[in-house]
Amino acid sequence: MFNLAIVILLSYIAGSIPTSIIFSKWLHGFDIRTKGSGNAGGTNVFRVLGWKSGLLVSIVDIGKGVLATTIIARLFWDPTLPFYNRTPFDDFTIIQMICGGAAIVGHIWTVFAGFKGGKGIATGAGMLIGITPTEFAISVGVFFIVFIAWKYVSLGSISGAVAFPLSLFVRHNIFGDEIHSYKTLIAFSLSVAILLVYSHRQNIKRLLEGTENRIRLFSREEVSET
Repeated sequence: MFNLAIVILLSYIAGSIPTSIIFSKWLHGFDIRTKGSGNAGGTNVFRVLGWKSGLLVSIVDIGKGVLATTIIARLFWDPTLPFYNRTPFDDFTIIQMICGGAAIVGHIWTVFAGFKGGKGIATGAGMLIGITPTEFAISVGVFFIVFIAWKYVSLGSISGAVAFPLSLFVRHNIFGDEIHSYKTLIAFSLSVAILLVYSHRQNIKRLLEGTENRIRLFSREEVSET
């Protein structure tokens, strides 16, 4: 169990790296949490510093999820890991899921910034790239369609998170696609979606109230905290 504890801890630390805070302080001389929505995530960087900075921070945050599920999980992988695997997945895939989840938790509740981080969408995306590429591609497509239509990153992120388990369900139960380890994947994807939607609870409240901030991709827009 020592190896398992190590990979969970390292994945959490990797996810906890506060990319947006480091970026804003080092390159712009202020804490991103003092601007815009006050959130330490890529969306707020888009709002305050523009699409180029927001894209860079998002790419790094995606990389944290990829790092946890590929390098960290594999670096400390032990084929004799002492747990009974009840799923059809091999043990390494289970470790990838655990590491990816730990990275998402680290991003949302970062130890380096008072346990107040981002929403976990980008880091979650990095985790999903290597585990379920088809559903990830569908979720990304849904995100961009919703974002382009309504200009809310939060709404696009929530829609993408929900689309992930929904696409699994539709492919397997309606179109009849044979998805290996479907039951394990649907439980896993629902857990990730619930966590990411929960992390957006304040955005959902603002969306319902009509006070959520819109984003124009190709402009630098500073907004006051709502």
